[in-house]
Amino acid sequence: MTGTRKHTALPKAQILIEALPWLTRHHGKTVVIKFGGNAMVDEELKAAFAQDVVFLRHAGLKPVVVHGGGPQISRALQTHGIVSEFKAGLRVTTEDAMDVVRMVLAGQVQRELVGLLNRHGPLAVGLTGEDAHTLTAVKHQPEIDGELVDIGRVGEITEIDTGAIEALLADGRIPVVSSIARSQDDHHVYNVNADTAAAALAAALGAETLMVLTDVEGLYEDWPNSDEVISRLTASQLEKLLPELSSGMVPKMEGCLHAVRGGVNTARVIDGRVQHSILLEIFTDEGIGTMVVPDEQGES
Repeated sequence: MTGTRKHTALPKAQILIEALPWLTRHHGKTVVIKFGGNAMVDEELKAAFAQDVVFLRHAGLKPVVVHGGGPQISRALQTHGIVSEFKAGLRVTTEDAMDVVRMVLAGQVQRELVGLLNRHGPLAVGLTGEDAHTLTAVKHQPEIDGELVDIGRVGEITEIDTGAIEALLADGRIPVVSSIARSQDDHHVYNVNADTAAAALAAALGAETLMVLTDVEGLYEDWPNSDEVISRLTASQLEKLLPELSSGMVPKMEGCLHAVRGGVNTARVIDGRVQHSILLEIFTDEGIGTMVVPDEQGES
């Protein structure tokens, strides 16, 4: 009896021990996680995500979650009879649409995520970029065919105040941040791309790692001809690839580039469709997805 029990328990012990060097390396470090894609809508993936984030917190890391809510926003706009229009890959956000965006992000997506995390204890606290001047933005006008285009209340981050997030982390809490920013020049708010917001926050917090959940396995080497994933590349290598990327990957990879250029040690795009992908990425040798690292010394 004891022999069998010992035998079945041993692989568990080995898995825990394999995590030891990673636990040591990441202890006390801040990790910013951008929650999005399929992991946001699939119930099992949502629950697994919450478990992973709580695990990180109990393993001595300081997770910060940043989220958008594309699918939920589209659904709510439809319900309110507001047409969703996209220009340059960004949602055109009228004043009416902005009210719905704010309601969905802060009142629905964030609340659900905070609730899932808090099943495990009094950990998560939700805020938006409006709170305590966390995110400040000005109007973002993308360029299409050489002309600036007005896409409404879409913001470009100009300032970050990490005070509220740092106070929550110091108190052992898990901040959950909705990607809405206060306006620098009027009394309205802006909708901000959540990939961009997560990257900017990671840099401002001096995070060890930025992790962006996506619906792909990582950055493909030669899509669509091959499904080989590039597992590691430097900031400069990524910069050269940016013009060739699909529009959905651009804000994610630009975010990774911005983060490592801003002092974050590694930025990773990982497959949010895989249960517990965050734990696999942080605590095992078999990293999944694509990791962006700063340029080596002397490399430009």
